Amino acid sequence: MDDIRFAVLGTGGIGRRTLEVATHKDGLTAVAACDRNGVAIDHDGLDVDELLDATEGNIASGPEDDPDVTTDGGVESEATDGSSDLRSDGGAAAAARTDGVKQHGDAAGIVASEQGRETGTPIDDVIDEADQIDAVLMALPNLEHDFIPRVAERFAEADYEGVLIDVLKRSRVIEMLDDREETLVDSGITFVCGAGATPGFLTGAAALAAQSFVEVDEVEIWWGVGLKSGYEDNRGTVREDIAHLDGYDIERAREMSEAEIEELIADHDGRLEFHDMEHADDVLLERAGICDADDVSVGGVLDVRSDEKPTTTTVSVTGTTFDGETGTNTFQLDDATSMEANVNGPAIGYLKAAVLRNRAGDYGVYGPAEVMPSF
Repeated sequence: MDDIRFAVLGTGGIGRRTLEVATHKDGLTAVAACDRNGVAIDHDGLDVDELLDATEGNIASGPEDDPDVTTDGGVESEATDGSSDLRSDGGAAAAARTDGVKQHGDAAGIVASEQGRETGTPIDDVIDEADQIDAVLMALPNLEHDFIPRVAERFAEADYEGVLIDVLKRSRVIEMLDDREETLVDSGITFVCGAGATPGFLTGAAALAAQSFVEVDEVEIWWGVGLKSGYEDNRGTVREDIAHLDGYDIERAREMSEAEIEELIADHDGRLEFHDMEHADDVLLERAGICDADDVSVGGVLDVRSDEKPTTTTVSVTGTTFDGETGTNTFQLDDATSMEANVNGPAIGYLKAAVLRNRAGDYGVYGPAEVMPSF
């Protein structure tokens, strides 16, 4: 495989770890990254170590800074006239606001790097350079249901020919992407959605485990994440997970201040437990023909006060074999593998596989149960 030049939209926890993990993989060169404040582009390859060092600790304090701002790779909504840019946060508050923000260097986010420059239109700036970029990973919590589909549409409108990857977590977004598939195909885009851990790696594991059966009765995905060391880099991800708690939804989670989130976490002694989450695993397994979406359940435990996983991440697939036997195939992740390893490793693997498909002229929207990631 020829060298893959890729960009990352959002330099919060997911984006930062993508850049870091990619340095350990062959055939990958990070050429662009952006956050709310700025953009860094170098088609010969970014100095990833310098970029990560310069932006370490740039964490947004929360939506109280700006009612249109989300955290950790979030976005500012488009203005009603469509004039404002959809801006990735990457853990930095708006350039004009610095209260409550940890900073390294003279400014928050990528502009603290010697490779970065300030801009009010970071995604547009990346799109302007996209003819020299093979793949774009959107490392952005999807706190607005249609945000990621709208970003994909913007790349298509600019006639981008290449790969888009996301790690979105909500079922209803898949339909929004499917509605745009013709536009993506016409542009020459190969889009792999839900390409992280769950959905993503674990969705693919469920699809493989299902091969023993002629009929799948149930898929249960139960995950565990310990996040103490990475909590500040993943506040937006935590906020998005909170939307899945009983009594919460995406709008309420988005409006919560950091103080309210801290209080919620304290009330649960640092451990948040989730059941029947609206994760996209269900519709992604259904579109791959594995089972009905209603037969998939996703839940887990997030501990933001411990680095150790509170429970073992497990995929269980129950079904009936051709000879009438009922069985359950189980797949487990080792507790020693971190959230970052299990999200960013697969995301890069799916990115590499998608580039191969794209170069072969295979365009459209795919789920992680339809594509085998490349190592």
